[in-house]
Amino acid sequence: MRRQAQSLDITRSEVALRVIGVLAGVGLLAASARLAVPFYPVPLTMQTLAVLLLGGVLGPTLGAATVASYLAVGAMGAPVFAKGLGGVAVLAGPTGGYLVGFLAAAWLMGWAAREAGRMTDRRVAGRKVEGTGRSEYASPQPATGGTALKSVAMLTAGAVAAEIVIYAAGVPWLALSTGMGLRAAVGAGLVPFLLGDLLKMAVAVAALRAGARIRSRRASLPL
Repeated sequence: MRRQAQSLDITRSEVALRVIGVLAGVGLLAASARLAVPFYPVPLTMQTLAVLLLGGVLGPTLGAATVASYLAVGAMGAPVFAKGLGGVAVLAGPTGGYLVGFLAAAWLMGWAAREAGRMTDRRVAGRKVEGTGRSEYASPQPATGGTALKSVAMLTAGAVAAEIVIYAAGVPWLALSTGMGLRAAVGAGLVPFLLGDLLKMAVAVAALRAGARIRSRRASLPL
C-alpha cells in the first residue's frame, strides 16, 4: 500500500509539473509575441527563439503540446498573438502558416535535444548501498570533446530543421493568403528574418547545451 501511495504521489507530481510547464510555455510564447518589430506583412518577434527553447527543454511531445495549447488559446480569442491579436482570423491570415509551423518545429527541436542529451549523459547506473537504502554513483565523467561536438551538431541540426519547417509552412501560406507570388512571399516573409534567426538559433543551442551540462553534473552527484 505504501509503495502504491508513493507511486500515486509521484504520478500526481509529474502531471502537475507537466501542466505547470505547459502553462509557463504558453505564457512565454505570448510574451515573446509582444517583443515585436512591426515588419509587414510578417512581424519580427522572439517567438521562434521561444519555440526552440520550449522544444529543447520540454521535449518533443510536451513541447508540441505547449504550442498546440498556445494556438488553441489564441484561436479562442485571447490576445496572445503578435500585436496583441487573437482569434481564428489570425490563424487564417498571412502569419497563420508560421504559427502552425511552430508545432512541428517544437517537436523537431525537442527530438534533437533528447538525442543530444543521450549522447552526453555520462551518469553511471546507481546501486544500492547495503543497509542504508541510498544510491551511490561513480564520479562524474565529463563528455569527451567528440561527444560534445556531436551533441552541439545534433542541437544545431534540430534548430535548422525547426526553422525550415516554420518557413516551409509560413511562406506558401503567406503567398496564398495575400495573393502575392511565391517569389514575393520569400522576399517579404523569409529573407528579412534570416540573420535574426541565425542569432536565435545560436542562442538556443548555447542555452540548451549549457543546461544539459548542468543537468548531467547534478545527476552524477550522490543522492
